[in-house]
Amino acid sequence: MRWENLTVESGSGSSRTDAALFGADAVTTRTFDSPEFRGITFHEIRARSIINRVPGASRMPFEWTVNPYRGCTHACVYCFARKTHSYLDLDTGLGFDSQIVVKVNAPDLLRRQLGSRRWLGDHIAMGTNVDCYQRAEGRYRLMPGILSALRDHANPFSILTKGTLILRDLDLLVQASQVTDVGISVSVGFTDPALWRTVEPGTPAPERRLDVVRTLGEHGIGCGVLMAPVLPFLSDHPAQLRATVQAIAAAGATSVTPLVLHLRPGAREWYMAWLGHHHPHLVRRYERLYAEGAYAPKWYQRRITRQVHDLAQEYGMGPTRAGMPRRNPASVEPDPLVPGAAAPEPVQLTLL
Repeated sequence: MRWENLTVESGSGSSRTDAALFGADAVTTRTFDSPEFRGITFHEIRARSIINRVPGASRMPFEWTVNPYRGCTHACVYCFARKTHSYLDLDTGLGFDSQIVVKVNAPDLLRRQLGSRRWLGDHIAMGTNVDCYQRAEGRYRLMPGILSALRDHANPFSILTKGTLILRDLDLLVQASQVTDVGISVSVGFTDPALWRTVEPGTPAPERRLDVVRTLGEHGIGCGVLMAPVLPFLSDHPAQLRATVQAIAAAGATSVTPLVLHLRPGAREWYMAWLGHHHPHLVRRYERLYAEGAYAPKWYQRRITRQVHDLAQEYGMGPTRAGMPRRNPASVEPDPLVPGAAAPEPVQLTLL
């Protein structure tokens, strides 16, 4: 691997305390000055396990996950995974955006675990916590090895991403789809360019993400869109919802699944600070809307879900609803409009 302007701050002699925090035997910390990674620190670890069972899996549409990274340079101010950085004694604000843990042995470790007699070939979801196609993947190139292992073992999987880098691995995705079930979802919560630049500053533009949907479809891989998050009072106006769903439909998405912003500890403090800086007039409205906890009231979730599903039908596109086959679990959220469907409960996924 070629590293430009590289500084190695600590090698395999890192303290046992650091290694224990990262759940690994050793930590190597790297920084470098190339423009796209300036100010970002990478903590390279050799993980002990890579297939993780989801806590509270009975309430989730997937049971097993693979996460090759912790922390995310997408820097989405609302990201629910921010809290997990506190488990490593790292900051959940700027630290989450700039202190990235890289499981450098993820492909080899996954191949070994998939080949174990104890592994039963269950579906594996990726991108359910932090994005496996964030900018770091352009340097570390972990996903080609991960996808190759899944393909070679014909193990079903799904990916949720905001990253256009997934198209680099298009050939591998096509090959995998010929031997197993592959589900891809792209996250596009809104199409407003001004809002995108401030709330998701490290991500590709929404129109570029929709290009991913279009390209995957052209190569025979159906792609759904997780319309998440819908931001109260910022992206939930009927005209904004219509513009977003129309763009999603035009990209050829197979389905659209709306998900209203939820503010768990770690994300809540960071998002509210951002809101106070950029939209101070909305702070009190958010405090009232989220007074009962991390989730918006059910009446609000139902209203957004109904509007988006009606628009999806109008534009000839089906919504993803609870109870549908789990071909693409990464995109499925409980639908408040389905009788008996429970509203989502807070579930903190693990990255290790």
